[in-house]
Amino acid sequence: MPAISKRGIQMPESPIRKLVPFAEDAKKRGVKVIHLNIGQPDILTPEIGWKALRESDMKVLAYSHSAGNESYRKKLLEYYASQNINIDLENIMVTTGGSEALYFGMFSCLDPGDEVIIPEPFYANYNGFATAGSIKVKPITASIQNGFALPPIQEFEKQINENTKAILICNPNNPTGYLYSRDELEILREMVLKHNLFLFADEVYREFAYDGKKHTSIMHLEGLDEHAVVVDSISKRYSACGARIGALISRNKEIMATALKFGQARLSPPSLAQIVGEAMVDVEQSYFDDVLQEYTNRRNTLVEGLRKIEGVTCPNPGGAFYTTVELPIEDSDHFCRWMLESYSHEGQTVMMAPGTGFYASEGLGKKEVRIAYVLNEDELKKAIEILGQALSDYEGSS
Repeated sequence: MPAISKRGIQMPESPIRKLVPFAEDAKKRGVKVIHLNIGQPDILTPEIGWKALRESDMKVLAYSHSAGNESYRKKLLEYYASQNINIDLENIMVTTGGSEALYFGMFSCLDPGDEVIIPEPFYANYNGFATAGSIKVKPITASIQNGFALPPIQEFEKQINENTKAILICNPNNPTGYLYSRDELEILREMVLKHNLFLFADEVYREFAYDGKKHTSIMHLEGLDEHAVVVDSISKRYSACGARIGALISRNKEIMATALKFGQARLSPPSLAQIVGEAMVDVEQSYFDDVLQEYTNRRNTLVEGLRKIEGVTCPNPGGAFYTTVELPIEDSDHFCRWMLESYSHEGQTVMMAPGTGFYASEGLGKKEVRIAYVLNEDELKKAIEILGQALSDYEGSS
């Protein structure tokens, strides 16, 4: 048979989804799996979105504009203005999820062989898109000891060379939950301008900043109009992951014109979901207030519970709804698989994402797992109980 492409062979598996077959087998055995492996919230999608879909008088499910429906893009201008991000219609492109926005942005700005610097651990798909585009990821390792704060600027400077084209961050961060401060972003701003780089920011979790802290967008920083590229999505904001509606945002007209060519090649983003997204721009602030309080409670429950387990290191996330946790194990891939394949406590087990898949540096993350606190507090308490018992039993079974 013909050979599979080298690109396909090199494409990394998702650390978030690769254990799904083992979870499915566990369920067939009658084991309840508590899913803390994926950022799929149990928060209800706002009714205003469902209502708009039900009341749509669309007679033909037609293509939209390749940049997204104009009515939706105009509505998005209102949303971004509410975030103190003042842009024009030409600065927004609606995409099929935040993933496509990242793909279009990276492929518009970087060529094969170019390098992008990313603080690690990072969202695994960054590595996947870079691989698909033959773009080289240069990781800068953040430390769990300081909660995965931005690494020292000197570490970035060491990696910059003639092939460096961009820096990519996620703020608030997936998988660590770290919220970058304004001061940290200003440091990146200065470096980007000094070396004439693009600065990509995945800001899909901007609504989820805790303890009175505020999210700062790279669009708020002075002098970055030609450098800043924002990836956004309604998936987490409105608990609408299946809608697959995102956005690419930049004041750089050349980037947006180039991205539109990629958009034309895929024709258009989903038409029905744009109706939902447009309606949800009008969600009341009380919705976000309630959701933020709910996630704060969940975070507190998870962090307090995990810190009571001997040998566990758990930072206190400042945003998003993830935390990267160090466990008293030697191989998180083996442990997470063992949890699904061989372990249950009172008929239940926990699914987590192994930490190794969130690093580009070989050998890192082997003691870490990413946990998404997207389930209610009762489920989280049960998961903590199961994990604590599993760690004790795992040590005994090794």
